Amino acid sequence: MPTPTLTPAPEDLVPPLLNPNDSPLARELTLLDALMLNAGVMLVAALFVVPGVVFANTGTAWLSALAWLTAGAITWCGAATFAELGARYPRAGGPYVFLEHAYSRIWGFLYGWTLFAVIQPASIAAVAIACLTYAGTVLPLSPAMSMGGSVALVLALSVWNASGLRRSATTQNTLTTAKLVLLIAVAIGCFWFGGDGIDSFRGPVPVTPLTHTVAGFGMAVTAALWAFSGWTGATFVGGELRDPSTTLPRALSYSVIGVTALALLVTSGFLWALPPVTAANSDRMIADTAAHVFGTAGGQLVTLAVIISCLAAVNGLLFAGARVTYAMARDGLFIPWAAKVNARRVPGNAVLCQGAWASVLMFTGRYDQLFTYVVVAVWLFYMLGGFAVVILRHQHPDDSRPHDVLGYPYVPVVFGIVAWALLLQTLWSHPRDSLIGIGLVLTGVPAYWYWSRRTNGEL
Repeated sequence: MPTPTLTPAPEDLVPPLLNPNDSPLARELTLLDALMLNAGVMLVAALFVVPGVVFANTGTAWLSALAWLTAGAITWCGAATFAELGARYPRAGGPYVFLEHAYSRIWGFLYGWTLFAVIQPASIAAVAIACLTYAGTVLPLSPAMSMGGSVALVLALSVWNASGLRRSATTQNTLTTAKLVLLIAVAIGCFWFGGDGIDSFRGPVPVTPLTHTVAGFGMAVTAALWAFSGWTGATFVGGELRDPSTTLPRALSYSVIGVTALALLVTSGFLWALPPVTAANSDRMIADTAAHVFGTAGGQLVTLAVIISCLAAVNGLLFAGARVTYAMARDGLFIPWAAKVNARRVPGNAVLCQGAWASVLMFTGRYDQLFTYVVVAVWLFYMLGGFAVVILRHQHPDDSRPHDVLGYPYVPVVFGIVAWALLLQTLWSHPRDSLIGIGLVLTGVPAYWYWSRRTNGEL
């Protein structure tokens, strides 16, 4: 009796990989563009609260530096893993494409759905609000003016990013360069004029029980990992990179290494400048450091650095995230209007759609809480992405791989296990928020059912 074969349902079939040269998008982005995209989005959280949280949990500058190095190394493992996937599937959408090929089409859609519905717009809204809040320390802005200005900023940058690829990249490069120059200048100034935090550098570990030190170090690494959020951005624009098989791996690796070095320089400068007690209790370390070392002029410099950093992040989030929305629409899993590419070969409708939704979230005032809910989903998708390399190599051992992850299988497995551990830790420490987050992800299931049936002509 012949063995029956199982045929996957049409909605679960993964569309064949397109020839990268057949994409309607223009392959114009260089290595510099991809580097500036990633670096512009990363480290935004670090400007506000993360350095203080890291130091408060470690107690010494040396252990704080080790926490940043550990977080950077973990992030690099993820970047190296996603580099192989991005080189293998050089299309717009990044993890949306990786997950559908490694697992099934619905997993790719759930990632794209969660990114569009919550992760990206909530991040855009939060950073835009922060930008106008800091601007309000210089300009007389009422709460209503700050809200209106935040919405106007997002919509203006959405229109600008929809008008041309080169414009988006040049804006990102300019803002990120200014951000890096200002941060380095602040750090050097802290070392040059500071010194009140020398006690933070006297011992490698605090005088506390070992269990407390280990637990605090783990919490510090977890906090530092969020400062690197945004390192996947270059994979989203894989369909617009020149020679993605070499450009993408370099962009991911260099950006993570560079931002790790910058985090070490900046946070060490802060700790050198601030007395240990002040540093441990600071929830705005960069502002407190500038005021302590440079006075009023320093506060204005830091305000400028934060505003430019926020602008770079908002522009980068709009620039990159819209490519995932476009990829879903292109595959028939979202509004067809979002799949249209304009005369400048940019998915302008997807950019505008994302900016409009981020603006709506701003008016609801729930963007911060929404992002808190989906933290568990972020680690879930990171875990799936980490193990995707192993699964694809097992399923398709003879496929061409333009780039191999260094240290396979250890690097992707280490990243996947760390993401899995953080997923479990999030579920354990925030069960209510995590369950709500899982519920938000699962809202994509009926959406997937609807779009997949419509694409297959069943609706």
